[in-house]
Amino acid sequence: MLFRTMWNFKGRSNVSFSWLVRSFSVSSKAPIDMAAKDGELRVFIVSGEVSGDTIGSRLMASLKGISPFPIRFAGVGGSMMFKQGLKHVFPMEDIAVMGIWELLPHLTKFRMRLNEAIEAAFLFHPHVVVTVDSKGFSFRFLKKLRETGEILFAARYNHQGLVSPIHHHFVAPSFWAWKGGEARLKGLTEFVDHIFCILPYEEEVCRSNGLAATFVGHPILEDVLELTLEKNTLQSGWKVQGNCEDFRSKHGIGSGATVISLLPGSRLQEVTRMLPIFSNSVELLKNSFSELTTIIHVASNQHVKDYINRTVYNWPVSVKLIPGGSPHLKYDALSASRVALCTSGTVAVEMQLARIPCLVAYRAHFLTEWFIRWKAKIPYISIPNILLDSAIIPEALLQACTPAKLASLLMELILDEGLREKQILAAEKVLTLLSPPQKIINNPVLQDLRLKSLDYTPSMIAASTILHYAKPR
Repeated sequence: MLFRTMWNFKGRSNVSFSWLVRSFSVSSKAPIDMAAKDGELRVFIVSGEVSGDTIGSRLMASLKGISPFPIRFAGVGGSMMFKQGLKHVFPMEDIAVMGIWELLPHLTKFRMRLNEAIEAAFLFHPHVVVTVDSKGFSFRFLKKLRETGEILFAARYNHQGLVSPIHHHFVAPSFWAWKGGEARLKGLTEFVDHIFCILPYEEEVCRSNGLAATFVGHPILEDVLELTLEKNTLQSGWKVQGNCEDFRSKHGIGSGATVISLLPGSRLQEVTRMLPIFSNSVELLKNSFSELTTIIHVASNQHVKDYINRTVYNWPVSVKLIPGGSPHLKYDALSASRVALCTSGTVAVEMQLARIPCLVAYRAHFLTEWFIRWKAKIPYISIPNILLDSAIIPEALLQACTPAKLASLLMELILDEGLREKQILAAEKVLTLLSPPQKIINNPVLQDLRLKSLDYTPSMIAASTILHYAKPR
């Protein structure tokens, strides 16, 4: 009904579209001021993947912790965001697609879900809209939401000065990785009002291209804070020490076993592509170790769970499945592992937190791989290597990602103490670079909250910014 109204209005020839756009503006009031008027804060939040579900849930918890008004959440997310009170529009898995050509078979559903999300946002009347990563869906959603709002609100409310909610995006797009990527940032200013950066050099580049931005630190650091909460200290620094002996005992893994953690990804398309390669790599290794065990970390995605449960029936060595959603269990499993084999993504930083040597692998549709070779301008794909501009973590990418290559690199990483120590020593430097900057922690708004030192998390910094950010007039 909303869109029928919009298109009927848009088709009227006696109305000046440009006049309507001028009558509709982004709010210059902070969400906390709008919430004071309405007696509640309404946040529409969208995430399309497992890592974003974690970020979104922590952001929601932080907002609830510091907002002086009740908060209602609606949007798209996973199980963790649901636990924080999200009213779902549709399952997050429906938009968990990455890649150019990989998206084509899902375009019809993708467009349908996009329209559903936009209509749900209008019906919700949010004070603020937050998208988390998943830039393919997020930026289309924000762009269409703003374009549609300029027409729809003007039509339905008779030009009474109604304003659009402020748009925040959490996790800057990897403009630094692509030729011409920085130039595309200017286009985001049309529908993104503010962006939260998780890498230290992104804020300055965003700002220089007219995009308001804040570096809040990398969200994965909150794993440490969550797991050491009862200690109220970071005496061991940015490090998570799992319980190796307890994990091995509970899962029947002998003290002499060589354990490899496998992290094949969180999206079904990447897991179906990578897990068979991982399986064949393990097959090549099994005769080199008397007792080889693999631990597969299963993402909190029902399609991924179902696929992995079917696949392990023919697994070449002993295998344990570890469900997602429990940081304690994840890091216990990592502490029991000699090395980790990961599909490219945030997991490389998690391995640094756990101080476990890892190998990063990646394959995609052959046309997507061709595009990557054509457009990529940096030699690395994992965040630690990018930050240090050095191949600290071995990478097997695209056509080099073969079972034989992975098996060879894993063998080196298992046996070569020098290679292992190189990664472990680099972890502290990498994680320090990813920490929330002191200048943000010293912000008067955050200081007024009188938080404990451990509460200055990326999520808390972002939540405070969301509450108090007002778009400049």
